[in-house]
Amino acid sequence: MKNRYDEKEAQVYIEKYNDCPKELALRVYTSRLIGQEESLVLHGGGNTSAKSRITNILGKDMDVIFVKGSGWDLGAIEPQGLPGLDLEYLKKLRSLEILSDEEMVNQFRTHLLDASSPNPSIETLVHSFLPPAFIDHTHADAIVTLTNLNNCETVLRDALGDKIGILPFIMPGFPLAKAVADLYESNPGMKCLILRNHGIFTFGDDARTAYDRMIHFVTLAEKYIARQPAAQEYTSPSETTPDESVIFPLLRGALAHTDPQGNNRIFHLHLRKNARILAALSRSDARDLLVSGVLTPDHVIRTKNYPLFLDFTGLNKEEEILDLIQSEIASYQERYNRYFAEQVRTKKIDRTRLDSMPRVILIKDIGIVSAGKTPKDAVISADIATHTLGAKLQGSRIGPYKELDASFIFDMEYWSLEQAKLGKGSAQPLEGKIALVTGGGGAIACGIGRQLLTAGARVFLTDIDAARLHKVEEILASQFDSRMISSLTMDVTDEESVHEGMNTLIQQAGGLDILVPNAGIAHVARLEELEDSTLKKVIDVNFIGVFQVIKAAIPLFKRQNFGGHIIINSSKNVFAPGAAFGAYSASKAGAHQLGKIAALELAEIGVRVNMINADAIFNDQDVSSGLWDVVGPDRMKSRNLDPEGLKEYYRQRNLLKTEVLADHVGNAVVFFASGLTPTTGATLPVDGGVAGAFPR
Repeated sequence: MKNRYDEKEAQVYIEKYNDCPKELALRVYTSRLIGQEESLVLHGGGNTSAKSRITNILGKDMDVIFVKGSGWDLGAIEPQGLPGLDLEYLKKLRSLEILSDEEMVNQFRTHLLDASSPNPSIETLVHSFLPPAFIDHTHADAIVTLTNLNNCETVLRDALGDKIGILPFIMPGFPLAKAVADLYESNPGMKCLILRNHGIFTFGDDARTAYDRMIHFVTLAEKYIARQPAAQEYTSPSETTPDESVIFPLLRGALAHTDPQGNNRIFHLHLRKNARILAALSRSDARDLLVSGVLTPDHVIRTKNYPLFLDFTGLNKEEEILDLIQSEIASYQERYNRYFAEQVRTKKIDRTRLDSMPRVILIKDIGIVSAGKTPKDAVISADIATHTLGAKLQGSRIGPYKELDASFIFDMEYWSLEQAKLGKGSAQPLEGKIALVTGGGGAIACGIGRQLLTAGARVFLTDIDAARLHKVEEILASQFDSRMISSLTMDVTDEESVHEGMNTLIQQAGGLDILVPNAGIAHVARLEELEDSTLKKVIDVNFIGVFQVIKAAIPLFKRQNFGGHIIINSSKNVFAPGAAFGAYSASKAGAHQLGKIAALELAEIGVRVNMINADAIFNDQDVSSGLWDVVGPDRMKSRNLDPEGLKEYYRQRNLLKTEVLADHVGNAVVFFASGLTPTTGATLPVDGGVAGAFPR
């Protein structure tokens, strides 16, 4: 591993944060160096600290410790991400025999320098009890690879030398802090400490020494692993492996469940696939090697202790694939529930069981598929699973893998301080849901997308106009987590393009829950002037396009087997057409009728189909309406109005005398998609009240 410490860069940090103690500025610098190395820390898998002396508000000198705060990413940490605490007081806690987790956290909160600081790391006492000024702690891949071997102590000393201390796994908190301090004091020449099944601590009296030692010992571990015999060669994928576009919706449907708290849970899926992963999953011993416990218990809240392994070799029929998925998941759940029951019985405690669904699925010839309540959760699980797979492969070159005892795994999985990292709070109404909105480059799509995202859905926007599409995507990505919004260039009039778009969506998210056929084009011409070719073009988009996307979505809904929503953006013109607007009005009326037919046909699989009749939506932020781009000039000319005058005309035309916005359409989509009422085949006007367009 490359040592990235640079004295000039370090000085830049000292000057940049000149209102902070020098030790804190350097702590920020080396924390970022550590945090930007994925093979050192992964999604919160590490912490750092620095000790310093400051002058308090009373003008007295006091010893303090700055330690990583909960929720901060080491790779981008700022000084405020390293809350300061009264070091002298924390050191006195070592004299206690017992300190509960709750009281430990209370002591941290009551001895912060700034009451608004984030919660300090749960390993704050480890950092406080060790004398060196700088402490670095990581879950380095190379180190945890060695710590999870059957004969790990022998291997660690062979790889890293004698200037190390080794402890068995101990739960983070007060007992670990005392054990670490005792070991350090009994080994004055120790330069790093290894905690089995957990990671490595290095330390020094200055920032560079602690960092240098981290890189040094991790490099020794990497070189030791590299000297071992090569891993098994990759074998070619099976020719009979089923299509991912079939497997993923079936898998997503099988993973959907009601959790022990009574909440309906649907997962986002994420695929991680490369030559190394495929090679590992094709090994003859893949199941035995890879279906083993986590590298470090910190991962269990993200990935569960074990992955699920699926092998579809030789299966061609969809029914066979589904049977295998369901039976393997049932076995996985049975194993998890047995583990939970055994632990609560043995420990004589009462806990509310978490859901028993796997978060990581290893699929031969396909890759690592992770499941999460959000795309972010799924990506985190995939990152951890990818690093875990690599470590297990590397470790297999040295010796057998030894997973941590289930008792420790349970303690970590059901530890309130660990669960707090995942955050609490009520689920958003569309959490876990995946939406596809056609006509994604227009104003209405921007409003629909915004409200779907606000409600917690992941949104895919499609359009044939890539430039307009990407503009809307950029607007929404600037307002929400960019992982929640994606764009697909797709022609709704082309069956192959729609099929490819759906397959891309499945590859990226696993399935579909909410389909919003919204694409539409307009043309102004009286019937006697309307060209056949123009009429067909409008019908292709406004009617055939709706048909194509609904038809393509039906197999996804059936495979997932938990229902879904189709919400068609029709038009006020369905019930109140306008002169010289025949092509648009007739094609929209056809799509509207198609929605009613879909409601009749898809109710048996739990898919609800509803329509929204919107009117007079001109723009959204900097996105214009494609319809009004076409219609507007003619309407303004006929009424001798400017753009603002035209908007005012339509405001005054509706009963409520109000402006209708794209977000209003989005709110209507969210209402239907939330399933708050048992409604299908309905029409909801979003037009401010146009009497002639009242549904009949």
